[in-house]
Amino acid sequence: MFGLGTSEIVLISCTLLLFFGAKKLPDLARGLGQGIREFKDATREAKDTIDGASVD
Repeated sequence: MFGLGTSEIVLISCTLLLFFGAKKLPDLARGLGQGIREFKDATREAKDTIDGASVD
């Protein structure tokens, strides 16, 4: 995954846990997921608009 090994992923996870704490991590992950979902929806909508304009 992105050229990261197991040790790097564990180190990043531990660092995030230290910075944000166990209670905040699910909220951060949920917010990140919602942001990604909104970005995908916006790009899909833009693509549909462009495809619809070129067909007409």
